[in-house]
Amino acid sequence: MGNLADSLHWIAVTLWIGALWAIGYIAAPLLFVTLEDRALAGMLAGKMFEVVAYIGMGCGTYLLLFRLIRLGVMSFRQLFFWVLLVMFLLTLLGHFGVQPILEAVKNQSLSKEVVESVLQDRFTAWHGVSNVLYVIQSVLGLVLVVQQPTAAP
Repeated sequence: MGNLADSLHWIAVTLWIGALWAIGYIAAPLLFVTLEDRALAGMLAGKMFEVVAYIGMGCGTYLLLFRLIRLGVMSFRQLFFWVLLVMFLLTLLGHFGVQPILEAVKNQSLSKEVVESVLQDRFTAWHGVSNVLYVIQSVLGLVLVVQQPTAAP
């Protein structure tokens, strides 16, 4: 059973970080380059980022519990655990904190596209916050990947 749990641990790391990078730095930018309708590109990118958030919440929950059960209080002495925890918290903040604000701004813009509304500055600012959170998660994900050989559970 230990080998399966260990394998799932590294699969969860790979799935989460791979999804962050693939969607954030390949798929979403490609949508905006390929599609003429920026609103459609934004809507599709938003749906993909939502999936990435759910992947992060699922994988993060598993990884944190796995580490705590396997290593107990020793988890708190590992960089891997703290990076994982910060990534998980940033995922929650982005999904349950920032994204609802972005949705509210979009809904307040009535039928116009956000870029055509008076709320464009507000949307741009919160979108920037979302981007910064995502970049931080991506960099922290790189730390997890690099830590894998030394962070054996």
